[in-house]
Amino acid sequence: MIDLHCHLLPGLDDGAVTLDESLAMARMAAADGVGVIACTPHITPGVYDNDGATIRARVDELQSALDTAEIPIALVVGADAHIAPDFVARLRCGAIPSLNDTRYVLVEPPHHFMPPMLEEFFAGLLSSGYVPVLTHPERLSWLSRRYDVMRRLFDLGVWMQITAGALLGEFGAGPRFWAERMLRDGLGHILATDAHDSRRRPPRLRAGFEAAAGLLGEVEAANLVYWRPLAILENRDAANAAAPMISARALNPPRPHTPSFAAARR
Repeated sequence: MIDLHCHLLPGLDDGAVTLDESLAMARMAAADGVGVIACTPHITPGVYDNDGATIRARVDELQSALDTAEIPIALVVGADAHIAPDFVARLRCGAIPSLNDTRYVLVEPPHHFMPPMLEEFFAGLLSSGYVPVLTHPERLSWLSRRYDVMRRLFDLGVWMQITAGALLGEFGAGPRFWAERMLRDGLGHILATDAHDSRRRPPRLRAGFEAAAGLLGEVEAANLVYWRPLAILENRDAANAAAPMISARALNPPRPHTPSFAAARR
């Protein structure tokens, strides 16, 4: 499986604090059947002022530590970037890294209010050649009042990343309801952990896959955790990525497969 949203890098945001914590999270992810993780620390102006150069350096350092510890996880760059007026300019100059340097980029909207001109913001990203992947929409407190906006963003071409833990009820009944509804309505493109540590918010993608399989069947669940994420990291048209018949057992090999795009980084 491939986890495209994980706060694995130590000391950059509210995710892992120490290298030991990062290694513990990576071991958990590998045991869970994950072979590739996108390191996506917050980029929130004035709060988490991370940038592409810092994130790349930290990814290389952590990859070396994983290799030394013989943890079979391949890392790629990314960021959980908060909406800001200069978003496109910062993408173009590399201050905001896209997922594995592709046209796909994680975008985090405000949790407690819908910003003005939200649809125009995403339209601008799309017209600039990027594919925004909106993170954890099911947990936005304003979603219940503006579900119509999510439908329009989907129709516009915005991708939606559902959180595995939301399907398991880890964020409460509301986020679980909306995660399930979005998947049933066909509005969820990928499933990711948004893991922050090894205890309170651990990297548990398999349980989310199984919950999604219960709702949609194993083939679509595999699309959520492997086939579409793989197409994203290879910068392909992920919308057309489709899974062959695949079982849950097949997604849990003894040593996770490292795709060629990630092997080049190691």
